[in-house]
Order: sequence, then structure tokens, then C-alpha cells
Amino acid sequence: MKTSSFFKDLKLREIDGFRVKKRPFTVDVPQNLDPIVALAVEHRAEPSPPLALSFCRTKQNSQILALTDEGGYVTLFNTRLRFADSASYQETSEKAKVSEWVAHDNAIFDLCWIKDDTNILTASGDQSIKVWDTCEKKCVKALMGHTGSIKSISCHPTNQEIIVSGSRDGSFAVWDIRNSKSSHQKMCCQPTSVYHGAHTCPGRRRRRGKAESMSITSVLFLKDEVSIATAGAVDSVIKFWDIRHLNSPVREACTNSNNSDEDKRMHGISSLSQDLNGVYIAASCMDHRIYLYNLLHLEKGPEKSFSKGQIGTFFVKSQISPDASHILSGSSDGNAYIWQVNNPHLPPITLSGHSGETTAVDWCLSETGKLATCSDDFTTCLWDFKSSCYSSTRSPLSKRKRISAFPKTDRRSLFTEDDESYRDCASTENTSRPPIPKIEVVGTPESQKKKVLSCSFEAGENAPLAETSPVSVLQPPSSLKRKTIRDYFQETSSCT
Repeated sequence: MKTSSFFKDLKLREIDGFRVKKRPFTVDVPQNLDPIVALAVEHRAEPSPPLALSFCRTKQNSQILALTDEGGYVTLFNTRLRFADSASYQETSEKAKVSEWVAHDNAIFDLCWIKDDTNILTASGDQSIKVWDTCEKKCVKALMGHTGSIKSISCHPTNQEIIVSGSRDGSFAVWDIRNSKSSHQKMCCQPTSVYHGAHTCPGRRRRRGKAESMSITSVLFLKDEVSIATAGAVDSVIKFWDIRHLNSPVREACTNSNNSDEDKRMHGISSLSQDLNGVYIAASCMDHRIYLYNLLHLEKGPEKSFSKGQIGTFFVKSQISPDASHILSGSSDGNAYIWQVNNPHLPPITLSGHSGETTAVDWCLSETGKLATCSDDFTTCLWDFKSSCYSSTRSPLSKRKRISAFPKTDRRSLFTEDDESYRDCASTENTSRPPIPKIEVVGTPESQKKKVLSCSFEAGENAPLAETSPVSVLQPPSSLKRKTIRDYFQETSSCT
């Protein structure tokens, strides 16, 4: 058996600081999948259309799925239970149900887990956001300030007591749920800042009763902790805001930067989602396409687009997977679809299990390939995407191989020999190597290094923040560049 060379082994390892991806690889991907279980959404034998769903964010509670519906209920399901094949939707729903309660007297359009899944936020058509203790099913805070139905909410990536909400009244608001006006109003909270008319189309007269044309349909708190992304029903423009200065958006991204302004504003956006690292944003547009943006290159417009699904209403949502490898979307044709991000030209995988419009979807963070969809047919379906579409082995490019390092004196000669000569030398025990010439090391004098390091620390103290980037953590200023090991030694010595 022919052994691989040193160079081939080296290629399989980390090269230039980029790690080889360890996600499984697809083999013989089927074009259609069937759900592993379907749950009925009903209360007191009365069905209610589900509107939003979300898996718990922590690993220990990842099996819990929260669901909200048009009746104002919040229902928690345990998705790890096993169900009999002959069981009806109602029987499986009652067995999997952990708890339920009436959270609002109106439809709940969005929800969000916070504080290690001990609390849950609900955004409702009654123009309020409520914070619930999931164990006691008790409301601990009510956020009041919008004048329209609240369509979307998102929490801060690190401080989950700060949230952003988007409303049908055309405004988005930033909240700190620790704040209250007085000790007598601890249950109520007012927004810390509000921006009105975020996506109002200039020059277009809004007719009476057409509040949908100015609605904020989706909001996202980005991973840099200071930026917000918003989308609306009036146009296909994603706007990025700095929460420290909400005077105007710092950046905008459109589905096609080459089109005219009229073309840009023809279609609204139903939902926004981001991957776990916050590098990509997926936007579901009402032109029946999903656009993928790279936050490092917003000026180039969307990198990829995915089509086949039917986004007929603003209730149809999409979600990019946590590892940014797939995009899951509902559809008005009753199916859900999964696209491979790296192969947008391939036909998507069809999830056939609903008989009505498939609306909200979600990926499970801790259980790879597990996902959920809900539909206007009053059901929620669970799917096992991993066991159906992935092999049990890793990709050949992700297999780790242990490679023994060569002595320091042999490394230079190694790169001057080809693979065959190296194997010949390795097989001969008493082969003498020619003397290796001494390499003169040329470097920066120590005095110059200290001078440069001292200057860099002085500049770091007064370095200005990035002003034009919506994700300043992805485009840091020069003073925030990654330090070298020498910088840490210098910093330690200065402290002592």
C-alpha cells in the first residue's frame, strides 16, 4: 500500500491558520424527506395556527421547543420522546407537551429565549413584549411603547437583558429590561431609544389602512454587540444601525446593487437570520428568493441567492444553519426546503409533511440536523436532517493524522528533496547527509522592536472606533489587530 507523502499529510492539516472543516459530508442526498413526528397545535380541542417557534439555546435544554400561535398561547414540547407510529397528532402532542399558558390576548408573532432558557420573550399583536419565567409561567416584565403589532424581536448576543424589537408602526426600539420608571412600575418598561419610519419609502404616499407598507418585519442584533440589522415590508433593503447613534443607518445592503432605485424597492423582506459566528445574513425576499450576504463585503450585494420556494406572505420565514452550511425555509406551497450554501445551483431538499403554508422554521443548536417547521394546517413537524442526508463518517478532508515533527536540523533539507528521495533516505539507516549550511537569521534589532511596541500601545489607548462598518468586530481598527506572542510578553513586563 502506498503511503502518503509528508506534503500530502501536511496539506490535510492546518495551512496558513485556516482550520480544515470538520462537518460531515453529504452522500446520496435524497430529494425528499418525511417528518419523524408531527404535533397538533390546539387548545381545548380548538386548533390554532402556529406563528413562531424556537429551540432552547443551551445544550442541556436543547430538546425543548417553544411554540406560539394565533390564540396567544405559549407551548413547550419535549422533542426527544419516542412516539408510536400509530399515534395521532393529538396523542403525540399531549405526550410531548411539557407546559402551556396564555401569554397574550392576541397573536404572538415572535419569541426569543434569554438568560440560559430560564426566561422567554414574546412579541404580540397587542403592541407589547412580555418576559416570562418559564418554570413558574409567570410574567416578570412587560415592555410597552410601540403603537402597532410587534413583528420581530432579537436579544443582545452577550447581554440578553438588552433587546431590539420591530413593529408594524414602522419603528424599531431598543430596550433594557432592567430599567423601570419607578419602584411602583417595576413590571413595566419603556424603550431606551426608538427610531420611527426606519423603512418608509420616500416619495410614496401611504394610503389609509395600509400599515403593512411601513412595517418592520425583522430585526437582528449582530455579533459585534453594537450593530442592528432591520428589514421592512416596503423594500428589499437591509439597513444597519449603530445603537450608540441611531440618527441614520451606517450601511445599507440591497438584493441587487446594480438595479435602479425603483427595482430595489419592489419587494419586501419577510425575515432575517444569521449564523452562529455572525458572518452571514440570510434574507427572505418577497420575490421568492433568499439572498445570502457576507457582512465583510456588503458593498458587493448578496453573494448567493436561492430559489424554488414560494414566499407568498410575510409569515414565511427562513433560517441559516448555525454553521452556515445550509438554509432552511418555509414556503407557501406547503413544503419546506433546504439548500446547500456552497452549492446554490443544486435543487433543494424538499420537506413534504404539511398541507398548508409552511411558515416558521428553526434549527436546533446542539443537535446537528434536527429542525422544526410549523404550518397553517395547525401542525408542527420535527425532522432529522442528519440521519437522512449525512454519512456516519467524516469528510476525508477532516480526518486528523498524527505527523511526527522532524529534527530542526533536517527541516531545511526536507524542502529541497522530493518525496521519493525522502523515502529512500528514510529506509536507509546509515545514510549520511551532507552538511547543512548555516542560515543567517536577519531580524529587527531589539531596540527597534521595543520602540514599535511602545508606539502601538500608545496608539491603542486613544484609537477611534470604526464608524462606517456595521460589524466593527469583523473590521477592527488597526489598534485592535490581533496581538503577537511578543506583545503579551511586553505587556506583562510593563505591568510588573
